[in-house]
Amino acid sequence: MAVVNAYLTIIALNVNKYISPIKRHRVAEWIKKQDLTICCLQETYFTYKDTHRLKMKGWKKIFHENGNQKRAGVAKLIADKVDFKSKTIKRGKEGHYIMIYGSIQ
Repeated sequence: MAVVNAYLTIIALNVNKYISPIKRHRVAEWIKKQDLTICCLQETYFTYKDTHRLKMKGWKKIFHENGNQKRAGVAKLIADKVDFKSKTIKRGKEGHYIMIYGSIQ
């Protein structure tokens, strides 16, 4: 019989320009140690072509919004350990928010 974790852990981080490779590596390592379910990042400062920089092992469900410029930006990372199914995604035009409606397990 599989043991199911009954807890949902969520954290919101202001990463203040997540562009530096050193900063991305440190934040990714810290996130992995926390054993989180959902991680919300603010002020990512990515363009759409930079979204691949958010990828890290154990976090394949990534939702990102940044508007048209390399400013502001938010991202939601959902751990692979949960069965999340998204239904609707609403994005702010200027990259200030992203709302994800869905179900977990």
